[in-house]
Amino acid sequence: MRLYDHHAVEERLDWRGLIETLRDGFAGASVEAPARQVLTIGQPGGQQVSLLIMPAWQAGRAIGVKVVTFFPGNAAAGKATINAGYLMFDGVDGRFVSAMDGDALTARRTAAASALAADYLARKDARTLLVIGTGQLAAAVAQAHATVRDYSRIMIWGRSPEKAAAVADSLAEQGLPARLCADIEAGCRAADVVSSVTASTRAFIRGEWLAEGSHLDLVGAFKADMREADDLALVQARVYVDGRAGAVLSGDLSQPIAAGVFHESRIAGDLTELVQGRVTGRESVAERTLFKSVGLSQEDLLAGMQVAGL
Repeated sequence: MRLYDHHAVEERLDWRGLIETLRDGFAGASVEAPARQVLTIGQPGGQQVSLLIMPAWQAGRAIGVKVVTFFPGNAAAGKATINAGYLMFDGVDGRFVSAMDGDALTARRTAAASALAADYLARKDARTLLVIGTGQLAAAVAQAHATVRDYSRIMIWGRSPEKAAAVADSLAEQGLPARLCADIEAGCRAADVVSSVTASTRAFIRGEWLAEGSHLDLVGAFKADMREADDLALVQARVYVDGRAGAVLSGDLSQPIAAGVFHESRIAGDLTELVQGRVTGRESVAERTLFKSVGLSQEDLLAGMQVAGL
């Protein structure tokens, strides 16, 4: 049994290679992935936290399961809100073959999936990217999106300007054209692609801010009581999701559906359908597109197999 720490996982999941691994996997790999289980745990102080269990397997090759904790209160203490571990078993005889850092795996596969979707949905001439958020996913989505489009400007906005500046500075040191965004409205209006990775429980991205021909990538809100974009951002766009079953449970979709302003039938397609060409992606330079991601366990499995060399 082999152990892969954070550094080892990142080292084995280069952006271009991982994006193509996901593309190939969605194109044809026979991966089975039962619905993830989300358990709510009441803490002694009254806070509610979540435990997510996400299994997937490719028969005869590999079996994997990710276990994730979500502690929203950690943000105030400067700690990561999401922590995870991933276990991999041999698909032939069931042997436990590896355990790996689930945080690095999650950040990489999440960002890579959003970049893969943007490759089909963002305009080919997209040059300005706005990343909203300063947590562990912020730098990852900037790096991944910069793999599929040639950005001349990458802006980072967060509730804490100091944290946003730190993310931008780190990306700039890596050679990316990143800088602090001081005004979220101005940033949204200027951006060709907006990628939001927050734990917000209220809609703060306004559809009226999003430019004609823009692409909105919503990653952060994965539960019914979480939300990042308002109704207009949703209804004015051609909407795609990573997987329908999970996406319609997220606040960005479930709340507008409950309010009667959006219907599940308006989802244009999922990531598998996009990659396989069963639905079209962007159809014009003027239309607005939106990709809602909540995370798929098949993404974890495909990424974990790349790490373990299976």
